[in-house]
Amino acid sequence: MLAVAVVVFGSLLPARDLPSVSLNDKWEHFLAYAALSTGAVQLFQRRLSWGFACVVLVLLGIGLEYAQGAMGMGRSADRFDALADTIGVLVGLATALTPLRDALLWIDRRL
Repeated sequence: MLAVAVVVFGSLLPARDLPSVSLNDKWEHFLAYAALSTGAVQLFQRRLSWGFACVVLVLLGIGLEYAQGAMGMGRSADRFDALADTIGVLVGLATALTPLRDALLWIDRRL
């Protein structure tokens, strides 16, 4: 939940308060949402829960883009940001088909 809160907070900051990052904006969106959906795959056991979390993340990305456009604080809605969010969610969900699916369990067993 903390990671989701960080994404929401960062998405709604006024443009003047955003830190300067060397990554392209679309990569930032992609990586953030890939990390969030990868986390959902790690935390939830059932596939239905993965799907629900991913749908909620896609809707969150779209909603935040609308909110940015409505804020009038130097941010604008960008459908390509929402697309990058969605692709990130799908890539994170795809980790369920790889050995990364159980990475947190593996780490937990080693500690």
